[in-house]
This record gives sequence, C-alpha cells and structure tokens, in this order.
Amino acid sequence: MVDEAAFAALVAAIDGLDAAQRIRVFEALALAEAADRGAVAGERLLPAAAGDMPGESLMARIGRERLDSFGCPHCGLRNVHRWGSAGGKPRYRCKDCRKTFNPLTGTPLSGLHYPQRWREQAQAMLDGVTIQQAAKRCGIDYSTAFRWRHRFLAALNFDKPQHLSGIVEADETFILESFKGRRGMLGRAPRKRGGKASKRGMSSEQIPVLVARDRSGATIDAVLRGLDGASMQAALGHVIIRGADFCCDGGMGITAFARRARVKLHVLPAPGGPKPGAPQFQINNVNAYHSRLKEWMRRFHGVATNNLPNYLSWRRTIEALARTATPEAWIMGAAGLGPYQQASA
Repeated sequence: MVDEAAFAALVAAIDGLDAAQRIRVFEALALAEAADRGAVAGERLLPAAAGDMPGESLMARIGRERLDSFGCPHCGLRNVHRWGSAGGKPRYRCKDCRKTFNPLTGTPLSGLHYPQRWREQAQAMLDGVTIQQAAKRCGIDYSTAFRWRHRFLAALNFDKPQHLSGIVEADETFILESFKGRRGMLGRAPRKRGGKASKRGMSSEQIPVLVARDRSGATIDAVLRGLDGASMQAALGHVIIRGADFCCDGGMGITAFARRARVKLHVLPAPGGPKPGAPQFQINNVNAYHSRLKEWMRRFHGVATNNLPNYLSWRRTIEALARTATPEAWIMGAAGLGPYQQASA
C-alpha cells in the first residue's frame, strides 16, 4: 500500500499520459484486481504443482492442466495470468497475444449450455446408456442429447497412447456398415435395429476395425480403409516401438506392416492361441477386447459408420479409466485431458 502523497502524485500524473500509457495502466489495475479476487476466493493463480489443489473447482483444474499441457489456446505460449471470472469459469489472459480465454476455449465443450447438467451427461457416458435414456437423465431434448454425446466424444478421438511396447497384440474385427440417421438414397432397403449383412463372411458391407494392445492395457484402434499394408502403417506406424514382440494372425497386410516396421513378428495359429513352448505370445487379449466392444455396442442397435470412430473412442476411454472412472474424469477427457493425455503429461 502506497502513502497518500505518492498516491496523489500518481493520480496527478494520469492527465499527462498518452493513450498507450493509459492502456498499460488499465491492464495493470485489472491484473491486480483479478489477483485480489483470487486471493479472496482462496484460489492460487495458475498453480504449477501436480495433482488437485485444495478447494480447487473442476473448471479451475481443467484450466490449470490445459495451460500446463498446451499453453494459451490462441498462440500456444505460456505467459498467462488470471483475468477474473465469468459464467462460473475462471478467465485468463495471454500477455503475448493479449487475448482472453476460459478453461474450455478451443475444446469441443466450448459454448455448450447447461454446465450444471454435465455431470449427469458424463455419468450417462460411463454407463453407456442410449440417447433417449441420457436425454431423460439430463432433462434435455433428444437432439440436444445426441449433440452432447458427440461433443463429449470429439476430443477423446485424439486421446490415444503415444507408444505400445513389450508384447503387442493386433487383430482386425469387422463392424457392419450403417447409414443410420440418413433418409433415402441408400441403394438398398433400410435395415431394422442394426440388422445383418446380406451375405455371410467378409464383404463390402463390413467395415474393418484394427485394435492393438500391449500387456499394460494401452489400446490403439482405427477404422481401416482396407486390409493392406499401407492402411496398417497409417494406423500403427507411429506407435509400435521397434523391438516390440508383435503378435498377429498372419494376415497379409498386417504382416507386411510388421516387416516394414522391423518388429519381432509372431504369427499365431488360428484361432490365435499360443504356440507350444511360447505361451506368452498370443492374441487372446485383443480378441477378448473385440468381444467386449461388440457386446457393448449391441445396445445401440447399429452405429452409423460416420460416427464409428467416436464409439471406438468411447469404449477405449471406459477401459482406460477403469477404476478411476468418474463424471469429473470424463468431463476432463471431453476437454482434451483424457486418461492417456494425463498419463503422458
């Protein structure tokens, strides 16, 4: 606190300031006021310590961890200060690009209404309920529930482990192609409640999905354009560590990828059981994941192929969260801080 004489001199000097200097004074006063608000509320300004802070709200935690991971959402730099609050969320200001933002700026949750109902929506995601059931739980319209579902899943599409190492199992499964939600111009009669393919076995009606897992449970999945080596390379080329023991069923595309990636290839006899003398090399783990995925998806009576990556991310996140699955953890994932992002931070 300054004495009265110094304060009077400061006020008197304001008349002599030019426009740029007045802006700088205003910014300094606003920052000081924001800091005072934070101190009154018991909040620390951008605490750097890991883990939850005492009394920290979920939005404040999201803001802190997004700043630690990504910096300013506008310029990526980290010269950021608190800038008050609005709508129940803290606000920040970047001193480099001079833009303000809140914890959700640049995320799929930005601009989404009724944040007081997000916990019910997140719990509905964890429970894997239908859109109609989620709408009833949250007290929102069916179309709003549909939009919320895919906004809550969008960021999780990018939440995948950076690497798979050790013993890695990979195998393809097939999901029936679906134009659910479209009207007309399908070229065929619509199927009811998911339906079945017109013929058995592999066909153009089946969408190939690749899943790869290591023994820690880290999982990568991808909708493939085809079963060739190039498609496998696009899905796995950046995550399989050289020297990993790569277990597969011997398909041409996946073995071509393994040789190109220079990993130790183990081709398992059908239906994927271990070879005699090497019981550790098998693909039962990834096949069990396929079974859980398809059983879980059955409740939706068919998933639109355009939305299939979102549903793969949904199941992958449920398994990654495991015992730490809470509505708060899901909201953080929807804000770009999913379980794999948290693990790599």
